[in-house]
Amino acid sequence: MEIVRLNRGNLADINTPNEPFAIIGRLKPSFTDGKWSWTEELYDRTALKRYPNDDCNYAAYLDNPDKAIFLAYADGKCAGQIVLRKDWNRYAFIEDICVSASYRGNGIGTALIQKAVQWAKEKGLCGLALETQDNNLLACRFYAKCGFSVGAVNTMLYKNFEKPWSDETAIFWYMKFSP
Repeated sequence: MEIVRLNRGNLADINTPNEPFAIIGRLKPSFTDGKWSWTEELYDRTALKRYPNDDCNYAAYLDNPDKAIFLAYADGKCAGQIVLRKDWNRYAFIEDICVSASYRGNGIGTALIQKAVQWAKEKGLCGLALETQDNNLLACRFYAKCGFSVGAVNTMLYKNFEKPWSDETAIFWYMKFSP
C-alpha cells in the first residue's frame, strides 16, 4: 500500500473508493456527569448505504496549505481516501474518509487516519475531528478503535432531509493530541 497526496496526476481517482457500506445497527450515545458513553442497538437485518460523491472543487485542495487529500493505493488501484481541512478550532476536520469495499479490514483506513494525524501535527493543530451518523455503527466502532472520543451529538442536523435520513443523529468524534 502507498499513500500519496492529491496531485494533478491522480485527481481523477477521487471518489473511486466511495462504495456502499453495511448498516448493521445504531450507536446510542448518552451524556452523564460530563462524559459521553454509548451502547449499541444491532438491527435484525443489514442494509447497504452509500453516500453520494461530494460536489466539490477538489482542485482547490492542490497546493493548499490548509486542505489536503490523501489517496491510498493498493494493487495499482485507488483503494481509499481521506479529505482534510484545517478548522477554526485548531482541529484538522476529516471531511470524508472511505475505503473500497474489497479492501476494508486490511489497515487502509487506519493508515489514512495515521496520515491525517501526521498532517495535522505538521500544521501545529491539536487533534482530529469528524462527524458521522449514528446508524453508521461500523464507522463509529472504527473511530473508537483509532482513539477518537465522542465529543458532541446533534439531533437536528439531518431533520430537513426526507426519511430515512431525517431520522439520523450526527455524532461528532474527536482525537485530541497529547501536549
